[in-house]
Amino acid sequence: MSVHKEVKRVTVHVVQAMKMRNEKISMLTAYDYSMAKILDAAGIDVLLVGDSASNVMAGHETTLPITLDQMIYHASSVVRGVKRALIVVDLPFGTYQGNSKKALNSAIRIMKESGAHAVKLEGGKEIEDSIKRILSAGVPVMGHLGLTPQSIYKFGTYTVRAKEEEEAKNLIKDAKHLEKLGCFALVLEKIPAALAKKVSESINIPTIGIGGGADTDGQVLVTHDLLGITKDFHPRFLRRYLELFDLIKDSVEQYIKDVKSGDFPNKNEQY
Repeated sequence: MSVHKEVKRVTVHVVQAMKMRNEKISMLTAYDYSMAKILDAAGIDVLLVGDSASNVMAGHETTLPITLDQMIYHASSVVRGVKRALIVVDLPFGTYQGNSKKALNSAIRIMKESGAHAVKLEGGKEIEDSIKRILSAGVPVMGHLGLTPQSIYKFGTYTVRAKEEEEAKNLIKDAKHLEKLGCFALVLEKIPAALAKKVSESINIPTIGIGGGADTDGQVLVTHDLLGITKDFHPRFLRRYLELFDLIKDSVEQYIKDVKSGDFPNKNEQY
């Protein structure tokens, strides 16, 4: 008799329950099948198919160029590699701002064509119509406040947000508003730790920080940064767990030497 252990899937309700019992939520980015499979096997709670794929996978300077079709391709690749984690997909720039019908169509395409579990949108009150429409179709929405990279040309810089009192007040107001609309969780990016703590304590939905200090309900990093695949990115909030750039480079250099010298393949590596 085969023993098949059923893997319990992480859902939006599981993530919300984690906040209630003070269990921290772990989240990382994923863009492809092979990496997603590894991250899921490690026990990650949430995988974000981030529009950061525009930077780390496609080499663009900002997240703006990535398209909905490209996000669906990345998301469907991730979905095929995952058995347990909750999979959230970024709605890319231009697919939801200022047009709630377009937002709904974008979210439905992601859900239908990729098999993901939720979408993430950047912004507060200004995108409430889009959030309402998406939620009305039964699609879970994760919010995103603080530094919103799709607005980089408005901010002009990737510096810490909401250091001034007025912007901090507006952020708290937006967080409460997103909860009221029905968002199941909220990313807080690059804001002062004290403010992130205040927001986390003032709403019942989980907060997931990236550069938001230790008092958010969870943490998210870009996997390529955590593993040291990206070499030139050194923000204060990043902890590198590996230097994969160097490890991969060394391995490839050795492979080149072995090929050039005739050492590879040897007699045991051929038919």
